[in-house]
Amino acid sequence: MHKHTHQEQVSQQDLASWGLNHMAYVKPTTHEGEGVYAIHAADGTQMALVNDRDVAFAAVRQHDLEPVSVH
Repeated sequence: MHKHTHQEQVSQQDLASWGLNHMAYVKPTTHEGEGVYAIHAADGTQMALVNDRDVAFAAVRQHDLEPVSVH
């Protein structure tokens, strides 16, 4: 039987070892009352706001990252 442990904090080194530095997250949000899509780096840093989900995914791919949708 495997014993699972809960880790409180994940280091940037841990994220890199899991391959998350190759992904960007696309999340619907609002900005100035308008529905937009925010693009975030794996560490949570917001990188851009765009008006269209397809544009967000294309922008992420243009930067050689894999887009991941967050709801």
